Amino acid sequence: MRLRCLLLLMLLLLRSHAQTTAPEALRFRVMSYNAENLFDCLDDSLKADEEFLPEAPRHWHRQRYWRKLDHVARVIAAVGEESMPALVGLCEVESDTVLIDLTRRSPLHRAGYRYLMTHSPDLRGINVALLYQPEHFRPLTHASLRIHGPRPTRDILYVSGLLPNRDTLDLFIVHLPSKLGGARSTLPFRLDAARLLKQAADSVARQRLHPHLLLMGDFNDTEQSQVLQFLTTDDSLRPLIQRQELPRQTPGSYQYKGRWQLIDHLLGSPTLFLPDARLRLQAAGVLALPFLLAPDPKHGGLRPHRTYQGYRYEGGYSDHLPLWAEFHLHF
Repeated sequence: MRLRCLLLLMLLLLRSHAQTTAPEALRFRVMSYNAENLFDCLDDSLKADEEFLPEAPRHWHRQRYWRKLDHVARVIAAVGEESMPALVGLCEVESDTVLIDLTRRSPLHRAGYRYLMTHSPDLRGINVALLYQPEHFRPLTHASLRIHGPRPTRDILYVSGLLPNRDTLDLFIVHLPSKLGGARSTLPFRLDAARLLKQAADSVARQRLHPHLLLMGDFNDTEQSQVLQFLTTDDSLRPLIQRQELPRQTPGSYQYKGRWQLIDHLLGSPTLFLPDARLRLQAAGVLALPFLLAPDPKHGGLRPHRTYQGYRYEGGYSDHLPLWAEFHLHF
């Protein structure tokens, strides 16, 4: 009888130990955000950044610059809710100065973010970047993929890193060529960029036993465009956000002439959708909180609360809304 009691006690202790030491699923949130002209106030003689200087017509001085950094920090915190996002993809950031100020000198400094960014040949000097929390993502390698075309544009940022469960996550942060000059005439430029992106993503996927790929950023095209159809047609990449599932009031991430469009996207490999995946998608969407929106006096309804409307300073956040996705990370 005494031996049975000892064995039962040992069994209960072992079970209790297993329950307290076995890792549970971790919440792993990522976001993508076009921050709308996140320039510093310094003149880069090699770039056409003259619009965003204190003496320029936009009067981009230090007070406005630091207010912008505070706004970006507030958006990131709002996406994270009770904890900050593990990964933040940013578009339209100018320089290391901006990212150092954002990660170390703004209210965001408490989150402990580090960053990687491109140094692109874009004529205005804007780049894409990744903010990451080292305890949730440890970069192993990164590279800038150069897009060649009729005019210099933003590089694609590729980052491969380890997750806390030792799985590998491969990221591509993109800001594809704009429609400046006309959507039809610039389409070949974006398709060439999409081919480079797809080729790189397919190459990485072939090297992984269970590939976890995540593409995020401003694609400058909707889900129905040739660019997005090309990227997703063979099902090696899937959209994490469906436009038809967004609220009627804000059915997109960007507004053009009063019409909402989803031109920012999150695309993932099919493994992220599997019910037994170690990195498993739970939900995704566009953040459309009231402080990110403003009345649209011209077209009615709401529009993103931007920093500038033309040359008029609005003091808002961005002309884009942020995208987010939440995953569960299993061990």
